[in-house]
Amino acid sequence: MTSSEFLAARKRLAVTQKKIADLLGVSIKAVHSYEQGWRRIPAHVERQIFFLLSRLNTYEKTIKPCWIVKKCPTERKLRCPAWEFQAGKLCWFINGTICECEAHETWRDKMAICRRCVVLADLLEKAGINIDTADD
Repeated sequence: MTSSEFLAARKRLAVTQKKIADLLGVSIKAVHSYEQGWRRIPAHVERQIFFLLSRLNTYEKTIKPCWIVKKCPTERKLRCPAWEFQAGKLCWFINGTICECEAHETWRDKMAICRRCVVLADLLEKAGINIDTADD
């Protein structure tokens, strides 16, 4: 996540730097550093930001589960935790999902795929967040 993505997300959530710090469990100094680009945004912060954006009621009803969007065959769905927990709108949030036919070991590897996937891109587009699809 880039500093401009972080800032845009915070503004879309309509919260102050203090409030986002509290929501993320980080210091306000860390938030300043993220927004200024002085500090790399950790995976757990990126994940939480995307989760908070996903919970904006405006988007929940318009996003389809990943297995419908990606037209996953039954054998892939049965191995995927997004299907198991019926969390196809949050597939990008769950480690071990079977995206691109394999599970990814790290958040960074997973997000390299998710940033190019229509499921996360649709959510962020609806939130007005332009994401960089290149690997950080």
